[in-house]
Amino acid sequence: MANDASACIELSVRGEGATMKRVAVVVLNWNGWQETLACLSSLLHLDYPNFQLLVVDNASSDASVDEIKRAMPLIELLQTGANLGYGGGCNVGIRLALARRADYVWLLNSDATVAPAALSDLVRVLDQDPSLGSVGSVLYEADKTAQIQLWGGGRINLWLGQSRHQLSPGPLDFISGASLLLRCAALEEVGLFDEAAFFMYWEDADLAFRLRRAGWASGVAGKSSVWHKQSASLGKGSPKLDEYFTQSGVRFLRRYAPVPFIPVSLMLCRMLAKRVLIGDMRRVRAVLRGFLAA
Repeated sequence: MANDASACIELSVRGEGATMKRVAVVVLNWNGWQETLACLSSLLHLDYPNFQLLVVDNASSDASVDEIKRAMPLIELLQTGANLGYGGGCNVGIRLALARRADYVWLLNSDATVAPAALSDLVRVLDQDPSLGSVGSVLYEADKTAQIQLWGGGRINLWLGQSRHQLSPGPLDFISGASLLLRCAALEEVGLFDEAAFFMYWEDADLAFRLRRAGWASGVAGKSSVWHKQSASLGKGSPKLDEYFTQSGVRFLRRYAPVPFIPVSLMLCRMLAKRVLIGDMRRVRAVLRGFLAA
């Protein structure tokens, strides 16, 4: 594996394909080095030559740093020193990419693996339309590899307080941060993730809304295939997931909804009712904590 990593890094340094757009690939790790290594292994087989791989460790408390360094000693590993959340951790890699004058930044979840042409297809779509500020992949379920998880991103109903995955081509309100190629010129105009407001969840939607307000469009590369596990960092049904999702969702709706009280109330009612019905009071309390923290 280390030899593959060396070949990949040498390719980036030599600048083969230097006439192509320079892409920084940012992978955020937090207490999940096994999945991160699987993600990195798939990236080493990309057919796009002009990219630099940046791994950001978000103050993992497990053996992530040592294990990643041992398996891939030549890959650049940035350590945040504190858990900055998803947006804050990604911003560490994005800022370095901007300082190095990358053209595009590809954010990829550490619990994802990619097809060899995944990045080439993303870049092709972004290259072809200068009005695009962001492009997403088609995400498939990791354990059901032919089943679409989402087509690039999703839609948000600002009256009902609902965010839904798009499962087929169609209009999108946001591109999922699980696989998100961003134009650096657009980021320099609107700013990075709002890490002060969104520790985890809804940060990709907030960035999408800011991009759209600034006149940037979004798109999907239908041939860019990524296989993604859902909620791998916290686990499905985690009270922490409920707390962060609620806190960020309330903040998002207060920022963008025409009448925030309505969608916030409806979102809370739905979330609380579902958890009461299954009898999970830990998750009920987590939703309330998230609301109070918002």
